[in-house]
Amino acid sequence: MHSLLKEQRLSLTELAHQEGVSPPTTWRWAMRGTKGIKLESFRVGGRRFTTQEAFARFVEQSTAVANGKQPKARTNLQQQDTNDRDERELDRAGI
Repeated sequence: MHSLLKEQRLSLTELAHQEGVSPPTTWRWAMRGTKGIKLESFRVGGRRFTTQEAFARFVEQSTAVANGKQPKARTNLQQQDTNDRDERELDRAGI
């Protein structure tokens, strides 16, 4: 499993500017996903972030699905466990 806190963080708005899409698009990727793949993200206070590495995984997996391949198996529970662990780590760090 990936720990998002050890990766290069960027806000969903920064990702939108980087990729030339609107901020609602990156929020949709994080909250609902596309082709059954969700962009990994986490909250710090009222802001939501992802990472460069999580975006690369998202692109790789959604492209694979679009090309007819099965996505890498990762259950919603596994994703939620990772998000919960990262948010607890942020709380302990006082961020």
